[in-house]
Amino acid sequence: MLAAPLLRLARAAAFATVCVALGVLAHVFAGGTVSAETATWGLGLSLLAALPATRRERGLPVILPLLAAVQAGMHVIFAAVDATPPGEAVVQHLHCAAPDFGMTVLHGAAVTLTAVWLAKGEAGVWAILRLLGARISRLIVAWPEPEPAAGRHPVPAFPDVLRLRSAMLRSAVSRRGPPAVVSSL
Repeated sequence: MLAAPLLRLARAAAFATVCVALGVLAHVFAGGTVSAETATWGLGLSLLAALPATRRERGLPVILPLLAAVQAGMHVIFAAVDATPPGEAVVQHLHCAAPDFGMTVLHGAAVTLTAVWLAKGEAGVWAILRLLGARISRLIVAWPEPEPAAGRHPVPAFPDVLRLRSAMLRSAVSRRGPPAVVSSL
């Protein structure tokens, strides 16, 4: 299922907002400062990084590396730009961008938890869209068709009924069958 442009932009904006919020909070918690201008640049860059990945549903194997790469980039940007005293070159302060072991572990844990959270949200959004699509398709199928003209054969509204059925049954739970006690005998 492919996403419409507005849905793609909304998903990329949610990803970018979470990335910037996580990056800014981690940077400030570690004792750094982040200006509003730098956070805005980080938001724009993470939005551009996320937009190509929003064409279709993405899971944890795509979200985790993307989030880790964007967080690493924002860490370098925040450390290099906001740690540079006025009048000095940014290149002289790039040594601030190299995290120590503790910071790497904390960033890794935060990125992993956030990626799992985003992947679950992504799966939820797509499940809702599939269910809505199935419900709307069911309404269209139930809509009465006009009578065919004399001598013409009626054309079915949706020849692909199996795909509609699988979309509706994706979230259904089947508990049909004998009890576990009986089947073990």
